[in-house]
Amino acid sequence: MSKARSQNCNLNIWYYLPDEEWNKVSLLYERMPGWIGYTNGNPYWFGQEDDEIFIAASVEPSGLSFQGQMNNSDWNSWINKFKSEATKLLGFEVGEPEDGFV
Repeated sequence: MSKARSQNCNLNIWYYLPDEEWNKVSLLYERMPGWIGYTNGNPYWFGQEDDEIFIAASVEPSGLSFQGQMNNSDWNSWINKFKSEATKLLGFEVGEPEDGFV
């Protein structure tokens, strides 16, 4: 098994989306593998910052931000699944702004 590494990703899911859209995102959070719930308003999967493996999300002015600690293969699989499912739910292509997704 490859070593857990620090991971991060910023997505074009903007803080100013209507509550209706954020409700869809919240439902997606709960359907993603490893869901454990909210702590201090932030969603977590697999564990929290003091655990060896975790994913956390926060809403920032720059978009929906994910950070985590896991191996590259598992991270890429998880974040790609999130992007794909979010694209279906929200009706626009979800991706990283630095890759041209707006």
